[in-house]
Amino acid sequence: MWSRMGISSTSAPAFEMKLATLCYIKENGRTLMIHRVKKANDIHEGKWNGLGGKLEPGESPEQCVMREVREEAGLEIESPRYHGLLVFADFKAEDWYVFVFTATRFRGSLIDSAEGRLEWVRDEELLSLPLWPSDRIFFPWLAAGKVFSARFQYHGEEMLEHEVSFY
Repeated sequence: MWSRMGISSTSAPAFEMKLATLCYIKENGRTLMIHRVKKANDIHEGKWNGLGGKLEPGESPEQCVMREVREEAGLEIESPRYHGLLVFADFKAEDWYVFVFTATRFRGSLIDSAEGRLEWVRDEELLSLPLWPSDRIFFPWLAAGKVFSARFQYHGEEMLEHEVSFY
């Protein structure tokens, strides 16, 4: 891949590795999404995302996703379902390893999130939202209940290619 960009593999840049979670909360044919419009210098500014964030030291992906949903939305999710791992290579000069979950059991009330505007979106409208290109690829995998390991090669904000294995 680097050779296509005119960079030899021995001089390919080393990117910082980030570990994170992502959760799509589902209810009655709708998905809870967050429109990232509140934080200054947000790497996801203007995009719609699921809920989640970075793992803290010593935290499991399950603990992280439950904490992040509580912090971002005010909801306590129960038994999040693991779907797979997404690798976003060279996404804005960082490599992100993201553990993806869905949740259908939760309690609590939505809060005014500092991360963005929370909204329940009908599932059939998800792909019409301003999303990252990779989201349009893996959303159908989630809808089909697949378990996956995927790698999305980015260069900055541009997605160049992807590959996936299903289990």
